[in-house]
Formats: sequence, C-alpha cells, structure tokens
Amino acid sequence: MGKFVLSEAKAGFKFNLVAGNGEVIATSQVYKSKATAKNGVASVAANAPIAALENQTVDGFKAESNPKFEVYKDKKGEFRFRLKAKNGQIIATGEGYSKLDSCLKGVESVRKNAKDGKIEDKTDAK
Repeated sequence: MGKFVLSEAKAGFKFNLVAGNGEVIATSQVYKSKATAKNGVASVAANAPIAALENQTVDGFKAESNPKFEVYKDKKGEFRFRLKAKNGQIIATGEGYSKLDSCLKGVESVRKNAKDGKIEDKTDAK
C-alpha cells in the first residue's frame, strides 16, 4: 500500500506519493501551509482513481475532461505525466521515463496507491 509523505520545503510544504516498494511515484507542488498540502493529498486521493488518461504523445489524441492524467513528452524526450484535478489544477507530477509503457505503469501505480494512501507527516510544523 502506498503512502503520502508530507515534508517541509524551502517555501512551504510538499508531499510525495510513495509506493509500497519505497519508490516515489508522484510529487506535489509546494504549498504555503501544511493545511493546503493536506488538501492537495485529499485531492490526489479523490481524483487519481477516477481520472481519465489523455495520451498527448499520439497524433490526434482525444482531449479528455478533468480530472485527468496528461501523458506527454518533455523537452529532453522523456515521457512524463501530470494529474489534473476537476478544476484543471495540476496536483501531482511524475518523473521522466525513457519508455511510454513505463510512464503508463507509473500512472496506474498512482491510481492504485493514492486511493487509500495514509499520510506520513515528516514536518515539525504545528
């Protein structure tokens, strides 16, 4: 089972979604407060299992409505994904993958691990 690891960042708080094997499978933006970071966790947990998949690496891809995972190629030619909430905000991003298949497996891992992921709080903030 996965978990959300909440930690402090230079300008606030962030979280990583970590799979059962200890691999970081998704990362959040930096939030100004711990409470908003926890709201981000809740949003990923709610949206990831139901999000559509929009594969932007294929010609003529079908645009999906939010929530959705957008799979795309970055400037280095690596495959990446970002999870968008119902309001279109990016709520989690994945690492770069050399193969599309690996990226799609990353999306499925986020779907599976986010649903029931518990929060492990590594912050000192109250």
